[in-house]
Amino acid sequence: MVDTARPLRRSPAPLGNAKVRFRVLLFLDLLALLAVAAAVAFWLYPDSLEEAYTGLGYGWILTLLWAAAFLLILRYRTGWLFRFWNLWLAGACAVFLAVGILSFFDAEYGPLAFVGLGGRWGRIAVGESLLLGLARLVPLALVIPLLVRPNEASKGYWFVLSNTGKGLWYGTVYVAQGVAVVASAVGRGTASIFSAETRPPWMTSVMNSPGRLLSALSNGRSQGSDGEGTAIQVEAPVGEPHSKNEPPEAVVPPMAQPLTAPGSKWKLPSMELLAPVEVLSTDEKPLKKMAEEIEGALADHGVNVEVADIKSGPRIVRFGLLPGWVEKRGIGRDGSGVPERSRVRVHSILAREKDLALAISAPSLRFEPVPGEALLGLEVPTPTPSKVTMRELVESQDFRKIASKGGLPVALGSDAGGDSVAMDLSGMPHMMIAGATGSGKSVCINSIVASMLLTKPPDQLRMLMVDPKQVELTPFNGIPHLVLPVITDVDDVSPMLRGLIREMRRRYKAMAELGVRNIGGFNTKSKDHIPYLVLIIDELADLMLVGGFEIEQSLVRLAQLGRAAGIHLVLATQRPSVKVVTGLLKANIPARVAFAVASQVDARVILDSVGAEKLLGKGDMLLVCNDSPKARRVQGTLVLDDEIEKLVSFWLDQKGPPLPEINLED
Repeated sequence: MVDTARPLRRSPAPLGNAKVRFRVLLFLDLLALLAVAAAVAFWLYPDSLEEAYTGLGYGWILTLLWAAAFLLILRYRTGWLFRFWNLWLAGACAVFLAVGILSFFDAEYGPLAFVGLGGRWGRIAVGESLLLGLARLVPLALVIPLLVRPNEASKGYWFVLSNTGKGLWYGTVYVAQGVAVVASAVGRGTASIFSAETRPPWMTSVMNSPGRLLSALSNGRSQGSDGEGTAIQVEAPVGEPHSKNEPPEAVVPPMAQPLTAPGSKWKLPSMELLAPVEVLSTDEKPLKKMAEEIEGALADHGVNVEVADIKSGPRIVRFGLLPGWVEKRGIGRDGSGVPERSRVRVHSILAREKDLALAISAPSLRFEPVPGEALLGLEVPTPTPSKVTMRELVESQDFRKIASKGGLPVALGSDAGGDSVAMDLSGMPHMMIAGATGSGKSVCINSIVASMLLTKPPDQLRMLMVDPKQVELTPFNGIPHLVLPVITDVDDVSPMLRGLIREMRRRYKAMAELGVRNIGGFNTKSKDHIPYLVLIIDELADLMLVGGFEIEQSLVRLAQLGRAAGIHLVLATQRPSVKVVTGLLKANIPARVAFAVASQVDARVILDSVGAEKLLGKGDMLLVCNDSPKARRVQGTLVLDDEIEKLVSFWLDQKGPPLPEINLED
């Protein structure tokens, strides 16, 4: 007989069932379709494969395994997702934990050499430092046992915490007892040494006047030579020490006067060490003829444009294009035609870039809106190029104004309109320079160093230089501004950066004790002035290849906190790839200079926009900083080797007062 009280279980459909086979094949077809779509996407955008690979690195294996298991259970055993939710959540936490642990290890070569085995996302998840990563991963590792076996895990955690608390308590008690015993012994020994019977006469006088021990030891005279001891004569202070006169308010000196360094015993070099300014007269006839050719070339293609402004720079001529009017006929209310006028669209002008370049025989063109004016700027190489000398910029009003205020003036060059471009490095506060070989990157670094050597003595500015190529910065060896000789071995950079971070922390501690916020306030209130400290790295790619995460972590740390402590960075690289100029490093360096690069990808990395791939080279650059968020075209300063040799010889021959030591050793 059949038991009707108990319902019969329905046996699962065998795999050979047609409906089940159809579902399995449909699921496999969807997976195959996704694989084909991914392959086509990687074929169309080959860089996306590397981006995807570096996203999680080896963590993709665990992530895909967990996702495949999740999809299979979601398809065939949906109830298990709700029944065993804790196991699925524990698996996700385990995958995240594994990716974070992989991020602490770097590959020897390949795309993961700069981001770790866990990829970029894993590096972002664990943070910048090892301690921060452990602080995030350890709680996650403790949560996994609670999800799998909550009762046993909670008991084990409570046992460990209780015993750890007891151990810390007993350890603190024993340490306190030991300190008390040592302090008691030191007190008894001190009392026996400085008792009233054995105390020398000079110490009695000093102890009666607290705070005069240092002056007694430094200003006292030795009396008697009979072997009974040396007496130090202590004289009472006559009055309060005279306070130093505050320097007068900064006034911009005339251009004919030499630069000076108030409050310093060092002398600054004369402007006569620099090459004289080249005075060149610009012929207006070729420029007017080129303006007529521009208007005619655009008019031939139906674009009405008027050249309203012409500004000639050292290498670039900027034509201010005013869009004309377009006549068209509209329809009025009564149905009759009504004439209407509208401005020429800027897009129609930009679309004729190649036709315009062919008409005026220009190798490259660049369109950029003119700041503050309703004009579209067209930048064309000038037919009569000239050089931008160092002396021309140093004698400019902007450069001397920054120097008179106590900043760090940097002579970058002249813009497309011929105006001098001088920036304050202390306000940037860091700079990133990128450019291919021969584009003018090394000359720009030399101009930055020469600007600081012309305006700052070594007691107000110290420098650290890293030159893996051993040819660009080594001529500056020996000048008193250098804290260490020019570093050419890449392995010595990491210890130096760690020492620089310790120096930064020491400066912050000194500023906190004085109650000031930056180095300017500290130097105003304190007698012991702190000099600016500038780190110059000629080739960042070599350091990132060898040091990897440690170098990036140290540079990011200095870029984030170095401004208030007077520490500034000048970093340079030949190819600004995402492996060298990382997002975190670029976010903390707002001032960036791009010379001629190989592709639009490199231009986007350094400038977040295109345009650097169209530069002319030999000092032609695009500048982005806080003052000009849009790229500004500048012709870089030319510093001759003879000028560098004269500056170095000037500082090597000068013997000034001793400089405060800056210890960067481990």
